Amino acid sequence: MTSVLIPISVLLAIGLVTISSISAKLFAFQLAVAIVGFVGVYVFGRLDWRALLNYRWFIWSVYGIAVLMLLIALFAAPVIRNTRSWIAFGIFSFQPVELAKIGLILVYAKYFSRRHLTVARWPNILGSFVLFLIPALITLRLPDFGSTVVLFGIWFGFLLVSGLPRERLAAALLAFLVLGLVGWGYFLKPYQRARIVGLFFPEQHALTVNYSTIQSKIAIGSAGLWGKGYGQGSQTQLGFLSEPMNDFILAAVVESWGLLGGLVVVGAFLALIFRVLQIGLTAARNFEKFVCLGAALVFSIHFLFNAGSTLGIFPVVGVPFPFLSYGGSNLIASFFLIAIVNAIAKDS
Repeated sequence: MTSVLIPISVLLAIGLVTISSISAKLFAFQLAVAIVGFVGVYVFGRLDWRALLNYRWFIWSVYGIAVLMLLIALFAAPVIRNTRSWIAFGIFSFQPVELAKIGLILVYAKYFSRRHLTVARWPNILGSFVLFLIPALITLRLPDFGSTVVLFGIWFGFLLVSGLPRERLAAALLAFLVLGLVGWGYFLKPYQRARIVGLFFPEQHALTVNYSTIQSKIAIGSAGLWGKGYGQGSQTQLGFLSEPMNDFILAAVVESWGLLGGLVVVGAFLALIFRVLQIGLTAARNFEKFVCLGAALVFSIHFLFNAGSTLGIFPVVGVPFPFLSYGGSNLIASFFLIAIVNAIAKDS
């Protein structure tokens, strides 16, 4: 097992144990998806992946299919949890925005690796912004504010490491601010606005928009150093903690296994990011470096918003914790990125 898979295995194991204490059925599903993910990493590592990713049509096809699936979701997907984020395939469902994140990373890796010397030119900046804007507007319309922020983070992260001058970065932030204001007025639902406003008034609306965050803080604050043990967390087991397998799984982990359990999770995640960035720094080509950067970016943004909402630092936007939270779409997408990173590591 390569070093990039060790922290992933730790996160998966802790997540699976936590999920099993809540639902045996969902534990079985998550375990099956994890097995498929590991098999996929192994198979991809034995393929001629360089030949595949060298084809521009393949990279643009991933991006184009993702945008098409987002449009299908917007106009034809059923409303689940107040959004049209899932496309159903029989008994299975898939979130196309997860494919959009992969597509955007691959397109940007190719885009910026070819333009790293001329990235400061306005046409190149605007071109990269349009690539972000197309899936972002559709995602915001679903509405899925959290994933829209992740897509922006991917774009802005690529700009940061490309050596863009400060005034260009300021213009990029201004563009996102304008997009945010438009989204606030025309795309976000009232409950989503309330969650953002509630972030600044945490003691108000304790039974509505701030309920989940307050229960999360109670779960963490009552855990102590060692936690309450497997299946013994009152907030998790008695249903006070909303979405203990997804948005607030970190709170569920800490309630069961205490501060030490939370530190193990954070440590494993940081080890994963460190290893992905290390692989990127030693990669032979700029494209490979940018792919690793994109993987580290999307994982880090997910972590910051998931953990931040657990602690009340960020609004609850429904972003999963990579390899820890329950959810097939995000887990498969994360494994796909890791498969590429792992293959790059083997060739470095």
